[in-house]
Amino acid sequence: MRIPLPPVPLPERLVEVAREFDDGRQVPAEPRNAATVILMRPSADGPEVYYLRRHVSMDFAGGMCVYPGGGVDPRDFDAAVGWAGPAPAEWARRLGCDEETARALVCAAVRETFEESGVLLAGTSATSVVADTTGDDWEADRVALESRDLSMTDFLTRRGLVLRSDLLGVWDAWLTPVFEPKRYRTWFFVALLPEGQVTRDVSTESSEVTWMPARLAAEQADAGELALMPPTYLTSMEVGEHASPEEVLAVAASRSVEMFCPSIEPLGDGWTLSMPDRLRPLVAERRRA
Repeated sequence: MRIPLPPVPLPERLVEVAREFDDGRQVPAEPRNAATVILMRPSADGPEVYYLRRHVSMDFAGGMCVYPGGGVDPRDFDAAVGWAGPAPAEWARRLGCDEETARALVCAAVRETFEESGVLLAGTSATSVVADTTGDDWEADRVALESRDLSMTDFLTRRGLVLRSDLLGVWDAWLTPVFEPKRYRTWFFVALLPEGQVTRDVSTESSEVTWMPARLAAEQADAGELALMPPTYLTSMEVGEHASPEEVLAVAASRSVEMFCPSIEPLGDGWTLSMPDRLRPLVAERRRA
């Protein structure tokens, strides 16, 4: 089900379905924890972001442009994973969850970024980052991770690497609306493309990939030229307000998040999906422009 970009009026059919969940006539699907990463690099038009267009046949967000990410794997909870940077306890405070879940979310964010773009936020020490992951041996490991034949812990241990949690920043957290048949609690992270590394079109879940200024992605969505889910649209719009990836990371360094679940709210004579209050001024300004 495609959700209109905010604040577009919702069709009455969808409003009625939402009311069925509100009054207990339907039971919401149990959400799954997930992590997604806004991977950035500098450009003359502000932060440029890596987008993947999901296959139209996918049962969730088919045809939509998304950031690298996916569901948390049970093995992402492994406490033995090589780790550098802020401890899971600090991530728990900033992500608004327990310590075990925080560790798993950070691991999932790093793992999914590698699986879906070939970019690895890890190094041989707390101050180093892998410089090149384009070789055949790296690709074999990436495929093994994607197929779950290899765990993140074993992958890092075998290569003598540690996960660099300090290369990630916290941005947002969204819970899929109750009326969606497949739901996720998704934590949004930000990261800068490490020097020397390049992205590769390797994800089996995407039909194409592109680097695009976040500001331009939001503008293309406004024009109906790019399909973005509301959280991706709003995040692109917000990230695009900043001049550089470094500026985004500086903002992220002081953020902690609470999970936000869109609900229906009045819009003129109809209804629309709600959004975090901090984003309302930005959206109102865009509509005026």
